Amino acid sequence: MALPLFLPCAAGVEALLEEEVQRILPSKILYPTRGGVGLDGGPQEVMKLNLHSRLAMRVLAEVAEGPYRDEADLYALARSVDWQQWITPQHTLRVDTTATRSPLRSLNFAALRIKDGVCDVLREATGERPSVDTRHPDLQLQLHLGPERASLYVDTSGESLFKRGWREDKGDAPLKETLAAAMLAAAGWRGTPDAGGALHDPCCGSGTIAIEAAQIACGIAAGLQRRFAFERLLPFSDADSRGEWQRQKSHAQSHIHKSEVPIFASDVSFRMVDFARRNAERAGVLDAIQFNGGDALERPAPDLPGGLHGTLMINPPYGERIEVAGKAARPSAEDRDTPDDFFPRLSAHWKRAYTKHDAGWTAWVLSPDMKLPTAMRLKEARRVPMWNGPIECRLFRFDLVAGSMRQADGVAAPGSPGAAA
Repeated sequence: MALPLFLPCAAGVEALLEEEVQRILPSKILYPTRGGVGLDGGPQEVMKLNLHSRLAMRVLAEVAEGPYRDEADLYALARSVDWQQWITPQHTLRVDTTATRSPLRSLNFAALRIKDGVCDVLREATGERPSVDTRHPDLQLQLHLGPERASLYVDTSGESLFKRGWREDKGDAPLKETLAAAMLAAAGWRGTPDAGGALHDPCCGSGTIAIEAAQIACGIAAGLQRRFAFERLLPFSDADSRGEWQRQKSHAQSHIHKSEVPIFASDVSFRMVDFARRNAERAGVLDAIQFNGGDALERPAPDLPGGLHGTLMINPPYGERIEVAGKAARPSAEDRDTPDDFFPRLSAHWKRAYTKHDAGWTAWVLSPDMKLPTAMRLKEARRVPMWNGPIECRLFRFDLVAGSMRQADGVAAPGSPGAAA
């Protein structure tokens, strides 16, 4: 049973997701579009994408699509699907709705009519109808309403794919695993000596970037430690499908290996370092990461083997998330717009500590501040648009190179050789 599949992703990640899906399913023709990537696939492809994608939010299977003018058209659209192929009356369901310039006034009523269509099909065929479960449904449907056409999808993932199954300890404003993976993908970091080299996150928080990096470096599939909605649906419940799912998981398990590169993570909060360690243990990568406490403005650069390049990957605190801690903490939580010297001090520290290594370091910083390079007194080599939830950000790349550096109060002067990429 082949169906159109759609993998939604965060804005700005579409090209990276296309590359990832091409690696997972190299023989498939892909249809990149705004907000995600489409392709045709059956149960095997659904399993493989859920298991291996680090960038997609979900794997959706389109079961119906067509024009609509009102809720009656949506009811007919839902009735056009043979739901006996997907669930029994003993299964539960839920309908979620999104819309872009839809003429309908109530999305809740639109979802209700889809639910009615599904239930009526099963009741007419079996004499029974399924129940609604808004928290843990067996069948999770997604209805998308455009200006004139509607698409109905079966969500084969269930919980969003950023939930890898290992995060239990988290602090304020934790970074989603899918965004951490997108940052690493944008940086070209793949956990090998010739694709990013060593990795260091000096503001690791609960460890998301370092743990995601360690799983990549160790070959651990993103979804190996969680369950998926498709496992409860009929197209995946026969003996052949169950056997295929076990083979895919066993194959993924057999490809886990020791990391070829060192990974470092530190944070000014020892409580967060403890959280990160516990998360790393659950993720199966505790031995692959060296954790430390300490201020990002003072911690020396990690010692690397000769010739190995280093990558700094950092999602520093900013006003819309949490306040900066450490040596350059803001004077008050209320004054979020007060300029502070955290970022110029950080860049000055990087130029002192990270330019001595022969193979060099590259720093990647995620920030909503479009003027961050000016604040850091560095020239960015690249800026990649990314969204941290509702917050529009840029992932800035800074090449840390050796050079002279005039200092005033420990900060490099703008325009000095040490301040340029």
